[in-house]
Amino acid sequence: MSGWRLLLTRPREECEALAATLAEQGIHSSSLPLLDIEPLAETPEQRTLMLDLDRYCAVIVVSKPAARIGLERLDRYWPQPPARQRWFSVGAATGEILAAYGLDVTWPESGDDSEALLDLPALAEALEVPEPRVLIMRGEGGREFLAERLRGQGVAVDYLPLYRRRLPAYPAGALIERVRSERLNGLVVSSGQGFEHLRELAGPAWPELARLPLFVPSARVAGLARDAGAEHVIDCHGASASALLAALREAPAP
Repeated sequence: MSGWRLLLTRPREECEALAATLAEQGIHSSSLPLLDIEPLAETPEQRTLMLDLDRYCAVIVVSKPAARIGLERLDRYWPQPPARQRWFSVGAATGEILAAYGLDVTWPESGDDSEALLDLPALAEALEVPEPRVLIMRGEGGREFLAERLRGQGVAVDYLPLYRRRLPAYPAGALIERVRSERLNGLVVSSGQGFEHLRELAGPAWPELARLPLFVPSARVAGLARDAGAEHVIDCHGASASALLAALREAPAP
């Protein structure tokens, strides 16, 4: 596993934490964050959603930024969260933020994706109420599959967008120069938008980068990458550090 030399592309703080975990395993990494988190200004419609939080039998939080910003809003409007309301997260890292706040939260033990969340018996149980309603806390866009599946089950779904992800400003050629200068032999992205930013920053160097192994968090992102020409895509079945490490153990370094 120590033969890997990986490019990390998560938001800055997450890159730092992941790099430290990889270093403990003797894996070299280089961080080039491709996602800046920018909280959105609250609109009157969003304020109404928070004030009506007790209308929802379940709240689904899809990311760590959504958890942190959502809890700030919860503090503002609900000194005591609605009783008997179930909270769910797509992954353990997000769930742990909510649990530390004191919420009744459940997340999949295996798999950090919408499919694993939808398979949770606890979610099915939470939806067994007349006219079930679910609130999804997320960034701008994303998790459409999750809402579509829930709506197909007769569940009313509302979105609460809390932040946007932006590509930080880098000089032209910064990505390919980093890969070449540090002899990196693998790329890691944590979301579909992270992959799109990778391609955008790569520019004309994408065909060269597309030959490198690319570690992705889900089958959906794997499909996006293959459609864009990535030649060696590894689905980690989750965005956590443990999911990446498991995939690295199974994939011999070039």
